[in-house]
Amino acid sequence: MHRLIECVPNISEGRRPEIIDAVTSVIETVEGCRLLDVDPGKSTNRTVITFVGPPETVGEAAFLVIKKAAELIDMSKHSGEHPRMGATDVCPFVPVAGVTMDDCITVAHALGKRVGEELGIPGYHYESAALIPARKNLATCRKGEYEGLEKLSSPEARPDFGPCEFNTRAQSTGATAIGARDFLIAYNINLNSTSSRRANAIAFDIREAGRIKREGGKISGKPVLDSSGEPVREPGTLKSVKGIGWYIEEYGIAQLSLNLTDINVTPTHIAFDEACAKAHDRGIRVTGSELVGLVPLKVMTDAADYFLRKQQRSTGISQDEKIKIAVKSLGLDDLAPFKPEERIIEYLIGGAGAFPLLEKNLREFSDLTASESPAPGGGSIAAYSGALGTALSTMVANLSANKRGWDDRWEEFSDWADKGQDYHSRLLALVDADTAAFNGIMNAFGLPKSTADQKLARSIAIQAATKHAIEIPMQVAEISHDAFEVAEAMAQFGNPNSITDAGVGAMCLRTAVLGAILNARVNTADLKDEAFVKSTLSRCVELVSSTASREAAILARVDELLS
Repeated sequence: MHRLIECVPNISEGRRPEIIDAVTSVIETVEGCRLLDVDPGKSTNRTVITFVGPPETVGEAAFLVIKKAAELIDMSKHSGEHPRMGATDVCPFVPVAGVTMDDCITVAHALGKRVGEELGIPGYHYESAALIPARKNLATCRKGEYEGLEKLSSPEARPDFGPCEFNTRAQSTGATAIGARDFLIAYNINLNSTSSRRANAIAFDIREAGRIKREGGKISGKPVLDSSGEPVREPGTLKSVKGIGWYIEEYGIAQLSLNLTDINVTPTHIAFDEACAKAHDRGIRVTGSELVGLVPLKVMTDAADYFLRKQQRSTGISQDEKIKIAVKSLGLDDLAPFKPEERIIEYLIGGAGAFPLLEKNLREFSDLTASESPAPGGGSIAAYSGALGTALSTMVANLSANKRGWDDRWEEFSDWADKGQDYHSRLLALVDADTAAFNGIMNAFGLPKSTADQKLARSIAIQAATKHAIEIPMQVAEISHDAFEVAEAMAQFGNPNSITDAGVGAMCLRTAVLGAILNARVNTADLKDEAFVKSTLSRCVELVSSTASREAAILARVDELLS
């Protein structure tokens, strides 16, 4: 699985394409980082840049963006409608997949240190990365904007990194706010109405800020004031949601325009269902919705799981099926086709060619294996055998969850199907990983060896590649061995009409374990790390013995039911 952090730097330039291109061009020079979107605004004289990368390198790409922006943008000559205080005004990090907010905070703090020390740019940490509670709010950090940066030398506005004075350097670069925040989703919900006033009323029902309380509960009533003379508000039903209603002339409908500021508090599917309920209360129907911009895969799969559970159906289905269910359930194709490959961040960064073997059809994969090329070989086939074994076990779980008369057991089997899908996806990823590990050995042997230094570097590279080529098949063996738990469960109490599928799945898993072990053992002969080799071979013996007994037990159960 990808480990991804999104970075959304906003630079104070929206009118000169050559400057914007120069700043954004540095991003993909960093390994693993991918530029996803560039959104310039002429009136604001500001550009929003969106890119993603792993936690190990995303900070480096952000550093290069800030550095290049500082070289090309002179804040003493800048003007624009949007609040700003620096050439790179803000630089937030957002967890997308396989990472936590703590990971983003770590990256933000490390970046701030580098920006201050290496670039001499002052700045503040905000949102979740804030070092001072009051600075969680970006507006506090940016108070006074660029023109007010004389504040850097004051005790209350002392920067978190960089110089504490508005020196010549800072006069050119301004200051930068570097933060960590949750993913914000702009989400529009379509109504079978043209009334922006009624759409606004529904938005007020939902949004956290709600509406101002009025005397007699009437729209025209006077605002109810608290003891300090401030209007009393009636909160809406959903936390971490901002929203208004508006009319979209292009589509001829009214919409709720929502910002979901923390999808861990209020995810997309909850906002959608609440909008349906509140619209219904006002005699209006929701016809669909639209996601604005890019979204993490989790938004779609969580929505699919939510609607599947409401239907009392198994959630242990393929990712592609979940995407289809989410699109239909949320009505994301109401106004225009929803294209996952263009809208889901993980799909964008993965892209075509990320898994060359898995992207082939069955015949192409088989023909390539049969060719004179040494890869894909036994290791990739072992991983694919394991994936097929887990797929069969998962199929039995899903059939059991949907079996007539077993309606009270759907959650039990859904949980097993989820486990099966997890093993399945991990083994599929290892199909290409094994071939890549083999190619790594070949590449290491192809390194130059003319000098003593080259020979040493080549020897080190060969040993590292060989160790990796042992670790990958051992992962296949371990995961396939663990995956027996799903086959065992389905053989014992799954749908008896599919007992042979559980048996065939177990045999595929046996092939995966034993085949992967063969590939690990063949590489141990070339590895000089004797302790690692001894430990690996010992574990191989344990896995072979355990696999044989577990397969035998499942096949005995199959014979029992067949007879």
